[in-house]
Amino acid sequence: MSIDGAYDTENIFAKILREEMPCVKVYEDENTLAFMDVFPQSRGHMLVIHKHEQARNLLDISSCGLKQIMKSVQKLARAANIALSPDGIIITQFNGGPAGQTVYHFHVHIIPKYHGGLKPHAQMGDNGDGMADRDELNMLATQIKSALITD
Repeated sequence: MSIDGAYDTENIFAKILREEMPCVKVYEDENTLAFMDVFPQSRGHMLVIHKHEQARNLLDISSCGLKQIMKSVQKLARAANIALSPDGIIITQFNGGPAGQTVYHFHVHIIPKYHGGLKPHAQMGDNGDGMADRDELNMLATQIKSALITD
């Protein structure tokens, strides 16, 4: 899909927000929701989305919404650093299909980086059904939640 277009209210993240699809929640506040990526590139890979803005990408989101998301991204990156002790943390965001965007609801990836490579973005998992092991995602979410520092 192109970088331009109308917001699709049937995208997977909109369905997660309406609780029509499950997610392994890590953090939620008034404006943002963070959950484990079911196709993780690395152990502890999370996604952060805005709960109220119907923005497809960075070009669509309001400056206020962007500030709210980035505040949550920083909080979660700090928690992942404490809980998982990665060698580094990648913060990334894609705009349009040619740039790698696969879900057209603005979102930011928090990817703990360990020595060695990353799995490709948006690729199938290793357990046969294409998704990460839900028990492992729950365990990682619990570890990260326990390291969240309140403001």
